[in-house]
Amino acid sequence: MEIIKLIASVVAIVLFIYLGVYSLYLFVFSALGKLIPIKQPPVATQLSNFILYICAYKEDEIILNSAAAALTIDYPKDKFHVCVIADSLKPETIAKLKQMPLQVVEVVFETSTKSKALNKAIENTAVGFDAAVVFDIDNIAAPDYLHEINNYLQAGHRVVQGHRVAKNSNTQVAVLDAVSEEVNNHIFRKSQQLFKFSAAIIGSGMALEFQLFVNVMSRIDAVGGFDKEMGLLLTRDKIHVAYAEKAYIYDEKVSNPAVFEKQRKRWLSAQFNLLKKYGATAPAQFFRGNFDYVNEIYQMAILPRVLMLGLMPVMLFISFLTPGIGPDWHLWLYATIACYLGIIVAIPTSFYNGKLLEAMLKLPLIFITMFLLLFKLKGANKKFIHTPHDHAAQEAVPEEIKDQANV
Repeated sequence: MEIIKLIASVVAIVLFIYLGVYSLYLFVFSALGKLIPIKQPPVATQLSNFILYICAYKEDEIILNSAAAALTIDYPKDKFHVCVIADSLKPETIAKLKQMPLQVVEVVFETSTKSKALNKAIENTAVGFDAAVVFDIDNIAAPDYLHEINNYLQAGHRVVQGHRVAKNSNTQVAVLDAVSEEVNNHIFRKSQQLFKFSAAIIGSGMALEFQLFVNVMSRIDAVGGFDKEMGLLLTRDKIHVAYAEKAYIYDEKVSNPAVFEKQRKRWLSAQFNLLKKYGATAPAQFFRGNFDYVNEIYQMAILPRVLMLGLMPVMLFISFLTPGIGPDWHLWLYATIACYLGIIVAIPTSFYNGKLLEAMLKLPLIFITMFLLLFKLKGANKKFIHTPHDHAAQEAVPEEIKDQANV
């Protein structure tokens, strides 16, 4: 009996260290990000030459809209070039794209991945570009997006992640997905800058010096999570990722619970596979003083926030019922409060409305979905998992962008 109690105590201590440190991490970054302003770069006097890659896999109607929108970005037309990477698009869609003032790179793969598509596009890119920007098929940039990104590049930053925001809130799942995006933007992008850490790359809306982009993409072979691998490779090379909070890129949020599950399964699988691939390199980088890379590895090892929202009160309840086993329940209480405050503080005040309250009713179901996904990841990273888009979400694009893009 004593042995069982000892084992239970050890397990409880390990869990408390893992979840407690994570809770403190969320609270510290969230709170300081609200209290300390982030310095913005000066307005640039020179303009970079951009190439905008739009990764298009199926979703023919959406790519026609987003490609048209990209062409209307408020930046000198001779200073940016749009390249659509057409994977599995209909012939009539490709024909319409070729009528637009942009480049179309048609690709065919036995197994499609974003990294393969981008590398093929790089092979077909002319010389002369200063920076590369990556958009997803549904992304629509704010009119001043490239100017905001350019300010950072001209200030000396080599990699810049834009501020991806939701363009739709048509369902409870979409609202929660939008909230999750903004929590991540605040804690894992904006607030990281306070500690000179890199912003987490999302996978779209980011810009890199062109030659750096070519170099890092040539080393990426991830089926899913190419953005996470990019972040690891960049920080391992001691290249900082800046965050342009005012460079808005509108992104469709998942509306359907089934699609949400499929998307999160892909993300979790990619995260754990990359942790397995790169995790062992963290100690050596730590002793070399590369704390930015170690921080990136740590972010690979932590659980999604929705799981924390469910696990922390469960562990608090268990500790209350089992006194003498592991940390005292008061410690679990403090950790739970830190976790919840960290997430609550990170949510923009504009989200606190009736829609959010209604959407929160979905949290228990999403927690269960995410928890069960932890046991369904086998083989998920061996093939590309496409996340279908909701055509109705196009109606949620901000009016000023609709007007410019005629979408």
